Amino acid sequence: MVFNSITFLIFFIVFFFIYWGVNNKFSIAVRNLFIIISSYLFYGWWDWRFLSLIVFSTIIDFSIGYLLSVKKNLFYRKVLLITSIVVNLGLLAFFKYFNFFIESLNNLLISISLHVNITTLQIILPVGISFYTFQTLSYTLDVYKKRMEPTTDILSFFAFVSFFPQLVAGPIERASHLLQQFHVKKVFNYDLSIAGLRLVLWGFFKKIVIADNFGILADSIFNQDSSIPGISVMAGALFFALQIYADFSGYSDIAIGISKMLGFDLMVNFRTPYFATSFSDFWNRWHISLSTWFRDYIYIPLGGNRKGKFKTQINLLTTFLLSGLWHGANVTFLIWGGLHGSALILEKKINGKLPKYIYAPVVIFIVILLWIPFRAESYSHLMDLSASIIHIKQYSLTHLFQIITNFSQIRFCILGIVCFLFLLLEYNMNRSDFNTWISQKNKTIRILTYYLLIFLIILIGNFSVKPSFIYFQF
Repeated sequence: MVFNSITFLIFFIVFFFIYWGVNNKFSIAVRNLFIIISSYLFYGWWDWRFLSLIVFSTIIDFSIGYLLSVKKNLFYRKVLLITSIVVNLGLLAFFKYFNFFIESLNNLLISISLHVNITTLQIILPVGISFYTFQTLSYTLDVYKKRMEPTTDILSFFAFVSFFPQLVAGPIERASHLLQQFHVKKVFNYDLSIAGLRLVLWGFFKKIVIADNFGILADSIFNQDSSIPGISVMAGALFFALQIYADFSGYSDIAIGISKMLGFDLMVNFRTPYFATSFSDFWNRWHISLSTWFRDYIYIPLGGNRKGKFKTQINLLTTFLLSGLWHGANVTFLIWGGLHGSALILEKKINGKLPKYIYAPVVIFIVILLWIPFRAESYSHLMDLSASIIHIKQYSLTHLFQIITNFSQIRFCILGIVCFLFLLLEYNMNRSDFNTWISQKNKTIRILTYYLLIFLIILIGNFSVKPSFIYFQF
């Protein structure tokens, strides 16, 4: 079940009215139980078999969190923490990386003339496993570090882990922020619901109009088997940059908006990242819930920037390599993460030596180019795409014009104008969100904006693609 589907629309309308009825007439425990059952229905719509993984992970971390508050002996506490890490990352590693490591081992053995073919398995990746694994693991780590007290309310904890708006693609919430919200009675707030609806509308606009249209253009370039001209590859990188941002941030806006309508506050996940002025600024704006997770649980524990320049560089590179690996079991993601880590290291050396009006556009240009390894299907595919960019003689516009013609030239022109206005609005938001920006306008402008977004969704929204979101695969 995905947000941009009729099934979810029906599900949420029914859930919304029952939820507020249950919340007003029954106890917090009953309300949380209703959230859990509904969230399991939402998740189980894909595959009921994988619900057992969420239940198992939830029980493990709830139990370990409780035991950490009881056990005072440092040895036992470390054993409990290691158990949580091994169980959570072990499940993630098996479902997400088992075949990747087996294939890598086979290639390594072949390279040293040992032809031992270790068999891979037909493993289905459970939707959202990377997100809820990091969410539950952060709870255990915070309890171990005594940053928060463990909860004794098992229903609240189950609801925290399974909360359907952000279950399958984030934001990756911290227990210190979200868990406590399940402990209190909710009161329906009209203004909060309107704020949520604004974000939902903005999220659907980004997803259906921007992401799904540019997704077709990006796929028409990157899914070709034959050699692609360099100019087309660079255009494809731009199309994919717009697709992945509008797709993922659109999902986050919808998740945050739905949560507001239910009385819950989720963290902001994007702050207009393509208007960043440096690589570090970009990562302070892009997928904030993940980048701060890696900062707090990987980079800082490794030593952060406290142990000299060389160690800081190693810590940065390690963190970004792991961040790349989190996105998928493919060497291309490691390359993407490694290049971003390297860019941050280089940035620390040249910081302040270039004027911002020169450096900022260069940063965004490189960020867009670095989406190529992220989008590439394999290492060999990445090498082919890179070779096309390097060979200047292949910079023919004919192929790109054909792609646009197949898409529809008129539709592409309209999309280009809408995208320009979209980016202009994002620039005016200035690290804020759509709800904050539009709430400061007068009533006439607000209403006209709502109708314009709805009109654009109907006019050029792409409803031909299968409802899905890019980050479901991670």
